[in-house]
Parts: sequence; C-alpha cells; structure tokens
Amino acid sequence: MKSPLFDWHVANSAKLADFGGWDMPIEYPKGVADFPGGTLAEHAAVRERVGIFDVSHLGKVSVKGAGAKEFVNTMVTNDLHRITPGSAQYNLFCNEEGGVIDDLIIYEFAADDIFIIPNAANCATVAADLKKFAPNGIEVSNIHQDFAVLAIQGPDSAKVLANLGLHLDLEYMSFTKTGIPNFENLGEVIICRTGYSGEFGFELLPKWESALKIWELLVNEIAKFDGRVCGLGARDTLRTEMGYPLHGHELSIEISPVQASANWAVVLSKSEFRGKSALEAEKSKGPKQVLRALKSNDRGIPRAEMAVQDLAGAEVGIVTSGTFSPTLKVGIALALLNPEIKLGDTVQIDIRGRISQATVVKAPFVESKVR
Repeated sequence: MKSPLFDWHVANSAKLADFGGWDMPIEYPKGVADFPGGTLAEHAAVRERVGIFDVSHLGKVSVKGAGAKEFVNTMVTNDLHRITPGSAQYNLFCNEEGGVIDDLIIYEFAADDIFIIPNAANCATVAADLKKFAPNGIEVSNIHQDFAVLAIQGPDSAKVLANLGLHLDLEYMSFTKTGIPNFENLGEVIICRTGYSGEFGFELLPKWESALKIWELLVNEIAKFDGRVCGLGARDTLRTEMGYPLHGHELSIEISPVQASANWAVVLSKSEFRGKSALEAEKSKGPKQVLRALKSNDRGIPRAEMAVQDLAGAEVGIVTSGTFSPTLKVGIALALLNPEIKLGDTVQIDIRGRISQATVVKAPFVESKVR
C-alpha cells in the first residue's frame, strides 16, 4: 500500500521500508530543501523546533448510528463517557482473553458519529470485529484511504500552523474541523492536539486527495523554523524516549494491558467491555511479567528480542523495544521483566554475546511536553 505522498517521498530520496503493509519513509538521508537529514537530525528538530511526519498508513474507521458511542464503549477498555464531542481518547481494543488486538485513538464527533484511528496493520481487523458485533442500526465502515494523517510535532508547531492562518487554541486530545485560510479548495481538515513524540503538536487529517498540497504547504512553512521532514525512524526514537508502546512490541494478543503497565487506559469500573473479566482476573492474580524502562550504564544499545538477565546471569525478561537515545546519548529500552525486578535494580542485557548493564528506571526517559 502507498500513502498519497508516496511519489513525493521518492522524489525527495526517502529511505522507504514496509510498515504494516505500507511503503513508508524511514528517514530522509539527504535531507529536504537543502536541510541536513537523517534520523538524528530529524529527531533533534522535533525536540528542539518542529518536524512533520506522513503517517497516512494509520487506519481510519467510522462508526455511525444511534447508540454508536455506547456500542464502541463496550468494545474498548477506556471509558468514552469521559470525553465529549470535540475530544479524543486513547484506547485498547482487546479480545475476550484480554489480549490487545490494537491500541487506537477514538474521536467523538457526536454520540452517533465515532471516528477511530487504529494501527495500519490492524485496521481491517478492528473494522471487521466492530462490524461483527455492531447492533442493528449502527454502520461500521473501513475508510482507511479516505483520509491522510500528517503529524506536526515540536515546540514551534503552533507557530507553523499560525503562519497558515490556523490560530488554534486546542487542549491536549481535543480537535476541530476547519478549512485552511486562502486554500478553501482543499476542503475541511480535522486537526487534533495529538501525536506520538512527547512534544507539543498536532495531527492533521485532510481528505486523501488534498494531502499532497497541504503537505507541501507544511514543508514550506517548517523551513522558516529550521524544521525537518521526518521519517518513521525518528518517530520510533521519539516514542521510545517517552516510553510509548508500539503494538506488536509492548502490546499484542500475548501482551495484555496489565503486563504492559497500561492500567491507566483500562476502566474496570465500567459495567462491561470485551476482555474485562480476563483483565480483572489477571490484575487480581498479578501479571507474570511487567513492562519496565531500562537505561544503559555503558555504551551498549539494546534492541528488541534481546534477553535481560539479573546480575547472577538468570534470564528475567526480554527487550521489547530498544534504541540509542539521541537526546540522552545513551542506550534505552522497554522490556517485559519478571515482577520481582523493581525500579532502581541493575540488570544485564545480552547484546550479541556481550553483556551490557542497565538500570531499571521510570519512564519517560525525557520530560513530556505534550501539554
């Protein structure tokens, strides 16, 4: 599958790779518009100034009809009664056993009009599951290629949008629908105060056919702030520094919200939702493994699937995500560990046969600035 910006990425020498079945840019090694590129430069731009990402591979699902909000609320772990029209909420979509089919963002346009952003690889599954359980009168539509998703992240992101005439006063996880001044022909755009970087930012959801023109407007504007066009490589280092989970790594059918330390997104006081009984039982019993953050004590750079050991050499877990932190200039990781491993403990990571030591720390690794 290809984003509506695919040809632009190719023309700008993006390094492309498969991501959830989509050919997406990982980085721009040669940079864009004479600005230096590469994952480290892209990451730094988001932390210090501004960067933009094409994340149009993310799914889009519409649920409409009387009772749509109530129905979706029975299918997810968080409580949609905590949001109102114009707000969005992070959620987990579980099976009956408490495994995570996907994590997603739910937008409430109205109580009878719910818009969902799943991960790329899971969009069809989420849509099919919702359609299977939807009562009569509720219509579920997979509209994956109706909208693009363009993320603008970093401390200067609001200034960039203001230069386009978009003076937005949005709280975190709220959204609006608006046109772009002087470009009314591009149609309405959904703009939400969300993102995956830990920085102040927005996500724009234009219609698929308008995405390229809006992207080009953003490219021109971020150049005035020494901004960067960013690939999914920087998106991954940014989210790992924040301790944000990635489905298939920190969350999966085999990794429940209880194990992934995502209880904050699970409202067990709700009367019902799929997987509730299993999650209640697991929480009561105690999880067999828990997600922890690790910070290297040496020059080791942990990677996913590497074994974690205690200081006696006994295996106590596995790395789910690991990288070099461009901000901290040290290796960092998220890992599923035995529950007896606590904050402050020192562990060992087998990095291709060489033992590296790391400390169990509290995520995020860097300060969150989303608000």
